[in-house]
Amino acid sequence: MKNVLMKGWRPAAVLLLLFIVWELAVMLAEIPAWLLPPPTDIFQEGIAGWGGFHLHLQSTVTLSLLGFAIGTGIGLLTAVLLHLLPFLRESIYPLLILSQNVPIIVLAPLLVVWFGFGILPKLVVITLVCFFPITVAALDGFRQTPRELKHYMLMAGASKGQLFWKLELPYSLPSLFSGLKISATYSVMGAVISEWLGAKAGIGVYMTLASSSFRTDRVFVAIFAIMVLSLLFFGAILLAERLLVKWKTQESVKK
Repeated sequence: MKNVLMKGWRPAAVLLLLFIVWELAVMLAEIPAWLLPPPTDIFQEGIAGWGGFHLHLQSTVTLSLLGFAIGTGIGLLTAVLLHLLPFLRESIYPLLILSQNVPIIVLAPLLVVWFGFGILPKLVVITLVCFFPITVAALDGFRQTPRELKHYMLMAGASKGQLFWKLELPYSLPSLFSGLKISATYSVMGAVISEWLGAKAGIGVYMTLASSSFRTDRVFVAIFAIMVLSLLFFGAILLAERLLVKWKTQESVKK
């Protein structure tokens, strides 16, 4: 914890310096607030408008967590199937890569046409964003299992199930958590994009309304909220990794 605090002051100092430069630049250049508001105006709007904004924030958090959970489950299940069934991996893995080449912003209107304006198309968007990093990371983790340990367990009479649950899965956890960190931050972005499909509440809705009314300060409030949410989700996954993968943390400390 002390190491985190000692290292954390540097980015905090850089961020504070950036805000100071931003404030002075807007003031000296006399940039209109509707074009680029100073940080003080943005923070004031965030505090003054919290009563209405927190409902949008709560909606986005709920949607992000639900979509992230579904994406994690599908991504991990896909990785396990592709790992245990090589013929399936050879057939489907290229299609998974192709699926990531379709822009979500282009696919979103089609999801509305197919599934309506309910929560389903929004969850589909977040799942598409989240599952691929988890699948790739888990597959890489499975492949990193030392061959000598596999050979030793097979010589000891371990079945394929025992080999997977007691060796391959534990060794894949560091890589899996790397994918979870990426997906956790992507889930917030996916939730905001999905809210552009016609949601009644959410940061995406708040941002759209603010942009259409030229309330640039509110747009920046939404942007800062998205950044904070992404950092919180990332920190939660990082904490879970340190609790569950203690052996890896001890190795990194020794190094």
